[in-house]
Amino acid sequence: MSISLILLPLAVATVTAAHTARADRDERGRVVCQVQTRMRDENLLAAALRDTDAVVTADADVLTADWSGVRADFRRDADGIWTAHLTGEVDDARAVEIVQGVDAAYGRQVQRAVLERLRAQAPAAGLRLESEQVTEDTSVRLVFAVEGRSA
Repeated sequence: MSISLILLPLAVATVTAAHTARADRDERGRVVCQVQTRMRDENLLAAALRDTDAVVTADADVLTADWSGVRADFRRDADGIWTAHLTGEVDDARAVEIVQGVDAAYGRQVQRAVLERLRAQAPAAGLRLESEQVTEDTSVRLVFAVEGRSA
């Protein structure tokens, strides 16, 4: 089976009132689903795909993810909106589930990148990391102390 997903950025999805996923058929009868996503950065997307146990290959215009029995080709259009075309042992519900799993992994990659940037830039901003706590919902609380400066 072959399914194409249009991955709408959350801001666009909100404006267009898209709900979690919508499925339609294109002019050739193929299933096309629209799924809300926050994916923007190609490197973070590749890392997120690897986190979902996909074997990832990158070509000039496409990121390909291979799982057991399913292949997804991720492409971005001129507006920066990703499309995922899934083939193999997949139906529309499974396709949406896969993309939502990738989106969750992408969120973890974004969180990791932001935390690394905060840790790296804190000293230059006169801050010292005093504590770090990961909560049950996997959010992270960082407590910084302002390094003393004489006036």
